[in-house]
Amino acid sequence: MSYILLSFAKLRYIIFTVSNNKATIIVVGNEKGGAGKTTTAMHLLTALLYLKFKVVSIDADVRQASLTSYINNRIKSCNSIKSIPLPTHHRINPSLRNTLSAIENDEQNQFMETLAAEEKNNDFIIIDTPGSNTHLSKLVHSYADIIITPINDSFVDLDLLAQVDGNNFEILKPGIYSQMVWEQKMNRVKRDRQSIDWLIMRNRIAAVEAHNRRNIEKVVENLSKRIGCRIAHGFGERVIFKELFLKGLTLLDVKNSKLNFTFTTSHILARQELIKLLNSLNNDILTNALANSIL
Repeated sequence: MSYILLSFAKLRYIIFTVSNNKATIIVVGNEKGGAGKTTTAMHLLTALLYLKFKVVSIDADVRQASLTSYINNRIKSCNSIKSIPLPTHHRINPSLRNTLSAIENDEQNQFMETLAAEEKNNDFIIIDTPGSNTHLSKLVHSYADIIITPINDSFVDLDLLAQVDGNNFEILKPGIYSQMVWEQKMNRVKRDRQSIDWLIMRNRIAAVEAHNRRNIEKVVENLSKRIGCRIAHGFGERVIFKELFLKGLTLLDVKNSKLNFTFTTSHILARQELIKLLNSLNNDILTNALANSIL
């Protein structure tokens, strides 16, 4: 009997160990273009790299491939700045097939092969998605451990998440993106018996307190209760995010002495916002790394 109990305990340990050897998959998604998905994904993966994690990035935006462009710009900067870290990057390439079903199958196969090759040998996989509703985007969402949805402080952006009464700002019903995420959360439970942690991140928040900002804040808070998501700390409206793209750099790179970059209060605040976003992921390994490291 003692042998059986010992074997069972050992088996439980093995199962636990194997399940925790898989990378945490973070999907940055929103069907609205221009919400800051690529900027968010790039800053997340760079922060994780500086924290010494093994990071893979996947660009699932087949058409625009903005994350791939960002990383290609970063590779060019590596020629003069040797110390900036790079992720292992993959792009889901446009399919050359002739029919829609064949194209979708091709893109799906590319994604699944990439995921199978990388999820057991890395700590985090960051996936950027298109600003549209595609077969691939829905599939990617269904494999997320965490979904981060950046939204601009605008009721235009918020409309994809919820239909809002213009008189009292009450939520009438979930929007089309919220419905899609809910469907993929159900698919994840059925397939893997695992849940998805969904975070809404308000982006480009105006520095000045305004009536619109307060209304957005109220609606997002009510939405989180309605559809079961959390609110993550977002980024303020800062020009530096746009300036860094062409060099493939992030806020965490500009401290490099070879850049001769002059810090301002705005840059310091932006770095603090990024750290708050990382903490809001509620990932134990990440939280410990942040506690023992300086970004």
